[in-house]
Amino acid sequence: MAAELFLSTVMVLVTVTIHAIGLYTLARLLRLEELQERHEHIHPMSRRGITATLTVSLGLFVLHGIEIWLYAFLFLAIGSVEGLREAVYFSTITYGAIGYSDAAMAEQWRLVSAIEGINGLILIGWSTAFFVTLIARMRRRG
Repeated sequence: MAAELFLSTVMVLVTVTIHAIGLYTLARLLRLEELQERHEHIHPMSRRGITATLTVSLGLFVLHGIEIWLYAFLFLAIGSVEGLREAVYFSTITYGAIGYSDAAMAEQWRLVSAIEGINGLILIGWSTAFFVTLIARMRRRG
């Protein structure tokens, strides 16, 4: 159990750090603060609003993809699943919805997948808050 908790802790720290850097980079890329100061109102359906929305959506998708693949590579490295396809599939369903079954996971590593599920939910929630904030900033003073 100690090895599971150690690996899980490392993965949570790594993915939270990646997520923080990714969200910061997206915000800087879009220059949200500058847009807010220059414009009193950016309609979400304007060209600028749609571009910002698509950029953030794709950026978040890539960010979550990186985190999912990191867990998949971990599952392969520790030998808890068979094959890359199974590792990515298992990681994706676990990260996004706490999975539906841990039958594919080696019993001695199941705690890692459970913690991935909680980690994924938190990071998805963080992304949702970021996205809602973006839309709110575009509509502010509108």
